[in-house]
Amino acid sequence: MASNEDARAAREAKLDELHEKLTGAVEALVSGDDWRQALAFAARFRSRSFNNTMLIWVQHEAAFEAGRVPEPFPTLVAGYRQWQSLGRQVMKGQAGYMIFAPVTGRFATATPADAGSWRRLGPREKPKAGEVMRSRMVGARPAHVWDASQTDGEPLPVTPTPTLLEGEAPAGLWEGLAGQIRGAGFEVLRVKHEGMIFGANGVTDYEARTVAVRENMDPAAQVKTLAHELAHVLMHDPDDEEARQHRGIREVEAESVALMIGAAHGMDTAGYTIPYVSTWAARVDGQEAVQVVQATGERVRKTALAILDQLDTPQVGDGTPPGIERDTPARASTAAKPAASPAPSAERERASGVPVLAGRGL
Repeated sequence: MASNEDARAAREAKLDELHEKLTGAVEALVSGDDWRQALAFAARFRSRSFNNTMLIWVQHEAAFEAGRVPEPFPTLVAGYRQWQSLGRQVMKGQAGYMIFAPVTGRFATATPADAGSWRRLGPREKPKAGEVMRSRMVGARPAHVWDASQTDGEPLPVTPTPTLLEGEAPAGLWEGLAGQIRGAGFEVLRVKHEGMIFGANGVTDYEARTVAVRENMDPAAQVKTLAHELAHVLMHDPDDEEARQHRGIREVEAESVALMIGAAHGMDTAGYTIPYVSTWAARVDGQEAVQVVQATGERVRKTALAILDQLDTPQVGDGTPPGIERDTPARASTAAKPAASPAPSAERERASGVPVLAGRGL
């Protein structure tokens, strides 16, 4: 029987292997078109982290090249027991795709506003009366998922996919995006032509608190531009000195969020323009380009997911088979019924040295 040390060493070796695969996948994103394709793929698996979507992508591509799967792109992915719960079984000889899965710990405190007061509970330890308990991500472990094409059994329900004519905007998308912009305290303006907004398709004016989009474009281009400007509103503080120094990344982030929102609605993403990765990823002091790409990809994914979750529009699936619920962030619970107290912010929780569980982030 393997000792705990042997099991730990094996897990670390698998994690090292995962990091190597991930680095290789990210380093392969060279051109703007590479980045565009990666984000369009991530939009169809948006319930998982950017890192995990890249891992699924490259491993499925290898499986296709080896003749183990029939299609170059995966459709729906899930774990072994999840497929079994849907009446399907992984076929003999089909190797799973290794990804990162969260390792969580339970933490408790009677003063949640004090970041330093959270203590980790033991395996069977219960919180004391009046304490708030939360689960947080404390590490990662290797896990495996399989594409639907690697399984057989009960037929899967067919999820409707939005279909659009060329230049057509998804029904309700403009209104949904505009509503989020207004909710952030900005007015949405439609102007007749680009000459009224410095030759641009759209402009966000932080001082006037307005977002303007030109009307002399087809509806699809208008909603794409509105999504781009919404990303600026949500992600980019004009008073942030670091953001001003990396304006190129700001534009990549905004265009990438718009691309993911478009892809999630079945829109053609071929016209989205992203510069060569090296022109923006290599310009951040003290960080390797791979790190910048990974951080940017995850920041884009989380922003796009937050926007999509608030939209009441028909969207393509997120890569999770129908009938399976992905984990969501654990809510705080209390051992008794103490007086209400403000929940700690993500920033405060990070200050305690333990990262916050990101729910659908893995």
